[in-house]
Amino acid sequence: MQKVGKKVPGIIIAGLRGGSGKTIISLGITAAWKSSGICVSPFKKGPDYIDAGWLSRAAGRPCYNLDTFLCLPGVVQNSYNINSQNSDIALVEGNRGLYDGIDIDGSTSTSELAKLLKLPVLLVLDCSKSTRTMAALLMGCMQFEPDIDICGVVLNRVAGKRHEDKVRVSIEKFCGIPVFGAVPKLSAKDFPERHMGLVTSEEHSFSEKAIESAMKAVVNVDLDALYEAVTCVDKKIIASDSPEPLRKMPISIENDPVRIGVIRDSAFQFYYPDNLDALKNLGAKIIFISPLEEESIPEVHAIYMGGGFPETHARKLADNQVFRDNLKALSQKGLPIYAECGGLIFLGQSIELSNIQYPMSGIFPIRFGLSQKPQGHGYTRVKVVHDNPFYKKGEILTGHEFRYSKILSIDCQDHEMAFKMERGKGILDKKDGFFKDNTFGTYTHIHALGSLSWAPSLIARARAYKASL
Repeated sequence: MQKVGKKVPGIIIAGLRGGSGKTIISLGITAAWKSSGICVSPFKKGPDYIDAGWLSRAAGRPCYNLDTFLCLPGVVQNSYNINSQNSDIALVEGNRGLYDGIDIDGSTSTSELAKLLKLPVLLVLDCSKSTRTMAALLMGCMQFEPDIDICGVVLNRVAGKRHEDKVRVSIEKFCGIPVFGAVPKLSAKDFPERHMGLVTSEEHSFSEKAIESAMKAVVNVDLDALYEAVTCVDKKIIASDSPEPLRKMPISIENDPVRIGVIRDSAFQFYYPDNLDALKNLGAKIIFISPLEEESIPEVHAIYMGGGFPETHARKLADNQVFRDNLKALSQKGLPIYAECGGLIFLGQSIELSNIQYPMSGIFPIRFGLSQKPQGHGYTRVKVVHDNPFYKKGEILTGHEFRYSKILSIDCQDHEMAFKMERGKGILDKKDGFFKDNTFGTYTHIHALGSLSWAPSLIARARAYKASL
């Protein structure tokens, strides 16, 4: 059991909707605090890899996801407490609008997380073409759930000093909460967007420059006053009690641990830190492998392939035939392989882009294409209905899917799909979790602290494979 010290104070950055600018402001605040010598623990609310990657880069330490759909509330509390230790302050970037959840009660919303963690909220207001109305919107947010502590606001996309002053005076007069600063309208050149949100920090060739641009964006935000408001010991929002520490999986004491190959580069970089931690906590040695840069696959006892953007690297992945052939040969040999979303695509026959077929590893008889619109988007809940290498029949797993890829053709039998989708779309006809021998591919991303059987199962398969060599 990991011991947890005093709860670290924190702030949740929220907006009135998705696209309100909270990501760049969160990055700017995190980077600015870090540059001034403040150690910031970054968190991202919800199932998100891209924003989390940027926050991790800005803070210089891993960004952990907090999600009450994927994990039990107590696990979320413990994750915050454990992963914010040895820092001065925690910053949690919310998602969507402050009160937006999966139902009318606001389940899984940013506000629900704020109440669960007893953290104050800094609200980012997109002030485009609006002045006094922003005070009315803010007042509505304050009254909608009075137990949410909106400790202040940042005005975003202000057109100039005159615009800022009008909004600031209205909020301070009618709402009585501080305006910590304002951010002007920004150019999109520093943070280009793609179909899944901001371009990943791994792909951004000027990521450090982009972080610096985010810092400059918040130069007129009073970060000292914000820090003082959050860390003041008299703030009622900082609870004196801490939840029970998270009971982590026991660490293996094997002298010769199993080696898990993790496919990670700019094409495949969607991994929750908790998932990699779970494998390490069970005694695995993580070996990072790049199908973009390497031809050979080192000696590993299992492979974990996360999601990403294989479609933007399709030509280079296709050109590396030696790697593709090696992966297929290892699969046929019985090497355990677990793949999610982008990893699933790489296990297929090909991906078609602009009428060009790019060959993938050819392990699964699936041909993929790409759509202009999301083909699967949101939380998933699956039931394991067929025997498979990684999960027991009857298990219920929670996860999420977000993809633009689509199935052009597939040759499979019903019993080769482990999952029945109770929520979400899956691969085909509400089915997901395609498997062949010890190779398993799914569109559903899982979180190791919510799907507790995943890491032990992968480790068990790796140990069995190792013993067979």
